[in-house]
Amino acid sequence: MTIQVKLDRVMRTSSLNGNDLAARVGITSVNLSRIRTGKTRAIRFSTLDALCESLGCQPGDLLMHVSNDVSASEDDEQ
Repeated sequence: MTIQVKLDRVMRTSSLNGNDLAARVGITSVNLSRIRTGKTRAIRFSTLDALCESLGCQPGDLLMHVSNDVSASEDDEQ
């Protein structure tokens, strides 16, 4: 099981840049960058809630589950 973060896609449709979004959410821009790149292992529900509130979206707009079979076939193609 793999969870992919789609925060970059949602941010492109908003007028917020990374620094502005981090300030609204109450996290550092470094932590926001880690979330955006998928380099974090966990995210607090309060952070997820603040991201959704700031971006006007749902958690499912930011996160996507990808099965291991799909991840493996994508790796084979690269």
